[in-house]
Amino acid sequence: MFIIRKPVFSDVDDIYNLIEGYASEGIMLPKPHSVLYETLREFVVAVEAETGKVVGTGALHITWNEIAEVRSMAVHRDFNRRGIGADIVRRLLKEGREVGVKKFFTLTYRPEFFESLGFSIVPRDSLPHKIWKECIDCPKFANCDETALTLEE
Repeated sequence: MFIIRKPVFSDVDDIYNLIEGYASEGIMLPKPHSVLYETLREFVVAVEAETGKVVGTGALHITWNEIAEVRSMAVHRDFNRRGIGADIVRRLLKEGREVGVKKFFTLTYRPEFFESLGFSIVPRDSLPHKIWKECIDCPKFANCDETALTLEE
C-alpha cells in the first residue's frame, strides 16, 4: 500500500534521486537540490506505507492564470505499473482544481501515460508563451523533443 502526501525536507534527497535516475538517461530534466528546496510545496510524494520509502514524486507548477504544469513525474523502477504515477497525477489535478486551475499541461517523453489519464496531445506552440520562461534554461530548448499534452476542465 502507498500513501500520497506532501513532502518534508527529509524527502528532498529521495526526490532528487528519483528524478536524477531518469535525468541521467536523458528522459527527464534534472532538478538540482536548490530548485527542489525552493519548490518543495509544489511536490507530492508516494510513500510505501510499510517502510516509509519514497517511491514516487510529481509536482504541480502554476504558470499563469488558471494554467498549471504537471511536472517532475518519477516512480522508482521497482514500483512501476502499480498505479502510483496515476495516483500522483490525480492528487496534483485535485490540488490544482482546489485553487481554480482550468487547464493542465505537461511536456513529456511518456505521452501514452498522460493520455491514459485524459490528457490530449497538442502542438507545443499552442501553449501560452508565458509557460516557456523556464524552458530557456533547458539544454534542449532549441531542439525540444518532448510531447505537449493538455487537460482542460
